[in-house]
Amino acid sequence: MIYVNYLTQRLKEGERYTALVFSGAMENITRKQDMNQDFTFESDIISSIKSIPMILTDKNMVPKLGRNYGEGKNEDTDYLSRRVQKLVASGKKPLEIPGEGVVEYLYYENSRLYTMLTYFPLFQGILLFGFIALGYIGFSNARRAEQNQVWVGMAKETAHQLGTPISAIMGWLQYLEEEEQMDPSLRREYLHEMGKDVDRLKLIADRFSKIGSTPELVKINLFEELDKCKGYMQKRSPKKVQFAFPDPDQSALYVKINPPLFDWVIENLVRNALDAMEGAGQISANVLEEDGFLNIDISDTGKGIPANKFKTVFQPGFTTKSRGWGLGLSLAQRIIEQYHQGKIFVKHSRLNEGTTFSIKLPKVSEGEPVKTKIQAKI
Repeated sequence: MIYVNYLTQRLKEGERYTALVFSGAMENITRKQDMNQDFTFESDIISSIKSIPMILTDKNMVPKLGRNYGEGKNEDTDYLSRRVQKLVASGKKPLEIPGEGVVEYLYYENSRLYTMLTYFPLFQGILLFGFIALGYIGFSNARRAEQNQVWVGMAKETAHQLGTPISAIMGWLQYLEEEEQMDPSLRREYLHEMGKDVDRLKLIADRFSKIGSTPELVKINLFEELDKCKGYMQKRSPKKVQFAFPDPDQSALYVKINPPLFDWVIENLVRNALDAMEGAGQISANVLEEDGFLNIDISDTGKGIPANKFKTVFQPGFTTKSRGWGLGLSLAQRIIEQYHQGKIFVKHSRLNEGTTFSIKLPKVSEGEPVKTKIQAKI
């Protein structure tokens, strides 16, 4: 806009100079008494000026000549008189053209190009406002769609979370109903497993109750926590799926986590692995120490992920399942990175060979405080 204003000012100065040249040519013609003199130079100047509307009047502002107003208007004295009156009313000063015994006046207006340039900043502003408005509308619609997707995903994720323990409880109940005369010790074992599923339902309710709250991080032996996740998921997985997790009795390595949320992340990765392997294969977990961090690698022997999708899998809505909703890994990333100050990423994957997800968490020493409040909210 500054540059346009600069060009407009330069154009205005140029047009005034052109009007002065025109008036000078007219003055030369009127001053020469010998009509046989050569006026070619002056005539060429006058005829070459075609962009600036001009009106030549007498001392009483009666139009004598009009130029560059368009065909039919240059000779229309009524039209030219109205233009002169408008110019006078706007404070426009005419150029004097002195002649032999008479004085004529030249009124000139700005060219159409000048007028267009003066309105150009306004046009730019309207166009910019339009783009901003379209961008805002697009952003609002995208944000609304994302919010709707998150709410739908949360509802489906809740159903998915509840599905495993509810299905297990239904299976236990059906089995107990069919086995009328069951060994008491076996019945107690089944009831114990049912109790675990009920506890699981309580845990799920606890997880979702933490939404909007500030999670508390607790110092935990990582090996024991991974073994707890393995114990629950292994009994509810196909028998052809093998689990290879670290020994919980080895020398402890500590991290500060929110157990319900961390367990949800591990179980989500395991469920994805089970879906990718379609009932047979191996799920393994390895823990590696590196520069004050603990790297937890969760690997499977499933279908794999294309290399160009390594980052896309964490976006809300992305899924490779025909009935998926693409929220699990997005929530897992939020839990690990925002609430545990760690990282989660696809470390390695090959199609039809398997995938390794890696979780990186800060390692804590055995002497650090047991509990820590964090600022982020779920």
